[in-house]
Amino acid sequence: MRKVATVFGGTGFIGSQVTQRLLHLDYVVRVVTRDPDKVRALATDGVPGQIVPLVPDITSEADITRAVAGADAVVSLIGLLYEKRPGAFARTHTELPGLIARAARLAKVRRLTHISAIGASPESPSLYARTKAGGEALLREHFPAATILRPSIVFGPGDGFFNRFAQLARLLPFMPVVRGDTRLQPVYVGDVADAVIATLTRDDTPGRLYELGGPRIAPFRDWLRLVLEVTGRRRRLVELPDGLVALQARIGDHLPNPPLTTDQLRMLSRDNVVSEGALTLADLGITPAAAEAIIPGYLNLYRHHRPINQ
Repeated sequence: MRKVATVFGGTGFIGSQVTQRLLHLDYVVRVVTRDPDKVRALATDGVPGQIVPLVPDITSEADITRAVAGADAVVSLIGLLYEKRPGAFARTHTELPGLIARAARLAKVRRLTHISAIGASPESPSLYARTKAGGEALLREHFPAATILRPSIVFGPGDGFFNRFAQLARLLPFMPVVRGDTRLQPVYVGDVADAVIATLTRDDTPGRLYELGGPRIAPFRDWLRLVLEVTGRRRRLVELPDGLVALQARIGDHLPNPPLTTDQLRMLSRDNVVSEGALTLADLGITPAAAEAIIPGYLNLYRHHRPINQ
């Protein structure tokens, strides 16, 4: 009998890679998603019937219970970068992990892995980070053996980080810098997906928390310089005044797809790096990939190709 895994958010940026890896390990994968059409693209990695799309009401305990019933492993990946409606962070980052954990415990699921975020803390100035911490607490309350992964900013093909700044470099005559001193430690999406699989297959991971970062820690402005270098764009870095940034963030709070929100600005007030003494990718047997080795492959789309001198 094949093992069964339920992946909440299994068609997302990280989730699609987790789903592919589970298919290659011969799991039957139930993919919980809002867009079942995306499941068809992932189904090519498996055999007919190996991947099962589910579109439950993720606020419904009964629907979540059905999604995890009979599963050997459950992966919780659903998250938001910004709120479209008040309370969305609390429902998605705090209440949903609690519902998943409780249902997984009652269903006697063997392994539960949850993706949180570096910086998750009830003391954070950011609502995003506070609600992530709330989800971790509920997860531990209902399923103490759950494994928690806290990645830094995740990059890779289709990411919303390096791609966004490469687009800005193509459109603007300068590169705007917000909180340029804040240190970041971006981690490759493939390494995060490998970490998820490690937590489901290793005997030493239940009940533990890992912080996932890449091999390089650098200020935000240095990552922007890397984007410019990779895309061949000559742009001056312009540090935006705090007042202007705060105004832009307040405007972003009311946009459907904001470039920056007030809560994201609060997150940028703290470094996004692996904590001293934390368990890391190395403890899962994974050597993190360097951004410098990965991003040229997918940012080539934005590269400025200068004519060759004749």
